[in-house]
Amino acid sequence: MSSSSGSNAAGKSGRAPLASAPRPGAAGKSGPAAPAQSGAPARTAPKPVKSAAGPAKSSRPSSSTKGLVRPAPRPRVRRARLVVSKVDTWSVLKLAFLLSVALGIITVVASVVLWIVLDLTGMFDGINELLGMLGGAGGALNVKDFLSLGQVAIFATIVSVVNVILLTALSVLAALLYNIAAALVGGIGLVLTDD
Repeated sequence: MSSSSGSNAAGKSGRAPLASAPRPGAAGKSGPAAPAQSGAPARTAPKPVKSAAGPAKSSRPSSSTKGLVRPAPRPRVRRARLVVSKVDTWSVLKLAFLLSVALGIITVVASVVLWIVLDLTGMFDGINELLGMLGGAGGALNVKDFLSLGQVAIFATIVSVVNVILLTALSVLAALLYNIAAALVGGIGLVLTDD
């Protein structure tokens, strides 16, 4: 009987440390273990409750917030209203002179090229035949005697020089008249915008 009571006491004393010691896996999950009782269930740590204000903010944007990203605002188009109140006559004189000289060169070159084309196509011979038919046998004329290449080039050059002088003078006169009119009633209004 003493042996059975000794074994019973050893069994009870052996179970007590096992029941009261926390298990290594359960200690990490549920916190410190409660004292072991035969009829009481083991308590676990309370779980964190989600707040009703909303989900916790995370560092990465979720897929549902991609549509909420607003595009960058378009820049406003700037507009400036300007008035040409005065024109510089010296700048108009220089610009008109250069443009009229360019027009004169174009006139001389175009007249020479036109004469060469008419000569190559035989237009002068056709005009001579037509004038011979109209004037009779004794009235035969040669157009090249009056309209040779040198005479055409000289005539085109004279016309170009006259045009340079006239266009320059008229441009300066137009600038002076614009300045007078702008001083009386205002100049030409311009509205400039950004692209």
